[in-house]
Amino acid sequence: MKNKISKLLKRQVTLQENFGDASFSSDSRVNQIQTKKAFSEKWSNSQSNQLTEDLNFINDQRKWFLEHYGFSNLNEFQSFFDDKIILDAGCGIGFKAAWIADMAPNSIIVGMDISESINIAAEKYKNIDNLFFIKGDILKTPFKNESFDIVVCDQVIMHTEKPEKTFKHLASLIKNSGFFLCYVYAKKALVRELIDDYFRKKVHNISSSELWELSSQLSELGKNLSELKVKIDVPEIPLLNIKRGEYDLQRFIYWNFIKCFYNENWKKEANNLVNYDWYSPSNATRYSEQDFKKIVEKNNFIVDFFHKEEACFSGRFIKKKS
Repeated sequence: MKNKISKLLKRQVTLQENFGDASFSSDSRVNQIQTKKAFSEKWSNSQSNQLTEDLNFINDQRKWFLEHYGFSNLNEFQSFFDDKIILDAGCGIGFKAAWIADMAPNSIIVGMDISESINIAAEKYKNIDNLFFIKGDILKTPFKNESFDIVVCDQVIMHTEKPEKTFKHLASLIKNSGFFLCYVYAKKALVRELIDDYFRKKVHNISSSELWELSSQLSELGKNLSELKVKIDVPEIPLLNIKRGEYDLQRFIYWNFIKCFYNENWKKEANNLVNYDWYSPSNATRYSEQDFKKIVEKNNFIVDFFHKEEACFSGRFIKKKS
């Protein structure tokens, strides 16, 4: 297996068991450094780490992935990924890469991440023979062009310093007729966007403990609003990008003013994690549907499946033959 990984590389990366380090010693990108620290903190937190053992959380994440990338069942998922060479770009703590490796035993999966989470992933999943982890920047990977059948960049690319440049680089790693599975944040109502931008700047000046406390407070707010069970009729307000409809009060505030995520089926730590995940990184670019599809088309892909909702756009894209 190691020999097969080595053949994918355009520069030397020493592999020790299932792990290699392709990171650079210095980085002058202030926002990217802060984003890297935020995700390192996210997954090194003991409570967050334990969520990978929480079946409710993991099963919801898997169901979410199937829905957002167009798989109607696990058989379709397995057939799509099996007997392929796959890059999970921005794999975090690695539970999704491990799931793919387990479901697709004839494939080789490489997980890559810039944060310290990659070290936890490599240790946690060291007994999975077809899964490897490489630490490094997904904008500057050590891989040869057209090395992978599938690249997955799930909930990650908008956290890079230059998402369009990252998309182009990852696209270059995909073989002709290969697939790119990618997700980006969607632009939301005006007030929500302004508040989100405020927090992007604020995170440089507060500690990680303050961020976790903020996340806990937002989870509690979301819980309290949800438990009111109040529905409201909202008129169309185009100047604020607020859409007409009947909303649960928590959902109305969530989509249009401030992210206060809450899922009653999850542990408090899981809810906190989602709120932390949104507010902690400096880099978090948002897109319109038109903007995202332009990036896809510009990089020589056609849409095989496209998903859209208030929070995001995601899709499965096929690389056209050159």
